[in-house]
Amino acid sequence: MHAIPSPAGRAVRRVVPALGAAGVVLALWFLLARSGAVAPGLLPGPAETVAALVAGARDGTLAADLAASLARAGQGFALGAVAGGALGFATGYLPRLSAAVTPLVSFLRPIPAIALVPLATAWFGIGESAKRLLIAYAVLLAVWLYVHDGVSRVPDSYLRAARSLGAPLHRRFTEVLLPAAAPALLAALRYGASVALLALVAAELGGADSGLAYRLQVDGQFLRVDRMFAGLLVLGLLGVAADLLLAAAGRRFAHWSAS
Repeated sequence: MHAIPSPAGRAVRRVVPALGAAGVVLALWFLLARSGAVAPGLLPGPAETVAALVAGARDGTLAADLAASLARAGQGFALGAVAGGALGFATGYLPRLSAAVTPLVSFLRPIPAIALVPLATAWFGIGESAKRLLIAYAVLLAVWLYVHDGVSRVPDSYLRAARSLGAPLHRRFTEVLLPAAAPALLAALRYGASVALLALVAAELGGADSGLAYRLQVDGQFLRVDRMFAGLLVLGLLGVAADLLLAAAGRRFAHWSAS
């Protein structure tokens, strides 16, 4: 009979493979940087990248850029997730609304946020509103797809049983539809968080005076490759942190789902 692993044991089993993979990537990165296959000034090693990261933290640019990017990505993500989740639940539950809305959303989904940067700048200027709306647009479309699919797959027998028992609409939503679609909703949020960071880069490259992507652009103009790698590292770590937080929320609030 197998013993049930403790929470700490399960955490270790999840972390060890990830740390091993990260170690392999770091080793390959170090060897490639030292091999001479790429000019030293164009491929800094892990140590040089960390040194550039520390330098940015000391002079305050990293904190300022990180704060600006987090504010934009967080606000755009929240707006897009709420709108996309609400629309996904509506179209997944109401077939007639789905028939009307799905073709329009399917038309918009292939249009990337970066293609809308000039239009958003012309409409809203280079202020924060344009950046938040671009991020919200990208997140809305991503979240809608997952939520719509999850809600539309909820068996009709669940809802018919709730109606036959006299459950009002709000109880059918909170006690049947929402729990059944919760795994899809949480998957949508995880995907939407990564999309928010992608759209953030497009929004900041379209016109900004602060932010991680803005700093990447400035460093690229002066070929400060070590600082560019440091910025990419921060963006990647932000994505990992957001995914881990949302995955933890999924285990907490949708623990009945094996996924």
